Amino acid sequence: MAEEKVGFFKRLVKGLSKTRDNIVSGIDSIFSGFSSIDEDFYEEIEEILIMGDIGINATNSIIDNLKEQVAQQHIKDPAQCKQLLVDSIKKQMEVEETQYEFEKRKSVVLVIGVNGVGKTTSVGKLAGKLKDQGLKVMLAAADTFRAAAGEQLTQWANRAGVDIIGGQDGADPASVVYDAVAAAKARNVDVLLCDTAGRLHNKKNLMEELRKIYRILEREFPEAHLETLVVLDGTTGQNALAQAKQFAEVANVTGIILTKLDGTAKGGIAVAIQSELDVPVKYIGVGESIDDLQKFDANEFVNALFDVKKTSDLD
Repeated sequence: MAEEKVGFFKRLVKGLSKTRDNIVSGIDSIFSGFSSIDEDFYEEIEEILIMGDIGINATNSIIDNLKEQVAQQHIKDPAQCKQLLVDSIKKQMEVEETQYEFEKRKSVVLVIGVNGVGKTTSVGKLAGKLKDQGLKVMLAAADTFRAAAGEQLTQWANRAGVDIIGGQDGADPASVVYDAVAAAKARNVDVLLCDTAGRLHNKKNLMEELRKIYRILEREFPEAHLETLVVLDGTTGQNALAQAKQFAEVANVTGIILTKLDGTAKGGIAVAIQSELDVPVKYIGVGESIDDLQKFDANEFVNALFDVKKTSDLD
């Protein structure tokens, strides 16, 4: 497990290299180029963070926090601000352990997201992850809108070694969820993971569909903890943030899965989403294999972003 974490960290460092080039090289030149800490110094940092997709809200919080620390510690040398900046970004992104409540009790996890973001793949990987933690997992193929979604999910169910309940293409997603709940209760499943369709261009239908699903869960499985995760494509930057906002309007979103962070220059969006929506990024994906989805760790993410060597790598 520790080996897997180190491997993932290395992949994350590699995956975030373009984002790092986008943000860190500019920031380093500010730290070395300024001889004193003044408004211009803060403005330059602000500009680089915003250009790096970290978003205005998060950037303002980070800069305010940085100013506070500089004043408290009576820092005069710009070069000493780098670690403070790194710590300030980490603070923005912390995810409490309580955010993973669904791993500790009977739960239903609805996974939503537009086509092409890696939603079905993320459901499959998450199933494998939870099963490895010793949980009994079942999948519900409730994305009946996209042809082949059920087929794809069945392949993932086989890889992860978990049961799956599916419906015909075009079947009512709520009826698939209804059947899956009955099966999950009968088989004493810990976590029921539902792959649902996400059609943002048709928000009204999506809203109705989710309402129906929520109603069924409340009625048929009231004791289950309900989690709604939105899958977003990290390569789309501000567009991912716009999608997250739209989904938050139609669903009670409790967390984000951010995929495709390998090779994107827009990895800073992870900071923006958390800050703008007040919804934590709970998982990140950096590749295709089943262990390329991991719990989000603010410390590791920001260390990877700034290529700060971890002590475990230096041993």
